Amino acid sequence: MRFLHTMLRVRDLKASLAFFCDGIGLRELRRHEYESGRFTLVFLGTGAPGDSAEIELTFNWDQQEAYPTGRFFGHLAFEVADIHATCASLQQRGIDILRPPRDGRMAFIKSPDGQSVELLQAGAALTPVEPWISMKNQGDW
Repeated sequence: MRFLHTMLRVRDLKASLAFFCDGIGLRELRRHEYESGRFTLVFLGTGAPGDSAEIELTFNWDQQEAYPTGRFFGHLAFEVADIHATCASLQQRGIDILRPPRDGRMAFIKSPDGQSVELLQAGAALTPVEPWISMKNQGDW
């Protein structure tokens, strides 16, 4: 058995791709348009050798209302090389850091559709630094 993907329904494909690709650094691996079903599937991954994990973004063309957040969904988790630099880059792109990396190890953000994303420092925690040390949590994550 091997893990294939996590599927997320998204309302704004362009905003979601900006978040996951430009913000987090994933790559679009493949895309399938289904005219008869009026939906698009976009598969994202790191593209790193040996990393087959993927996120499937499902974009239903006619969806107008926000999808309700299900309690069954926890979060997506990504290991990053430098949690401080990653959070600074995301913040510069207008992405709120909901749980700052005060401990040099962990942060949380949300996608445009409200999916929780955990960022974890690769290896040992970095030495805590400002502005993260004094930054408070915001919202839920």
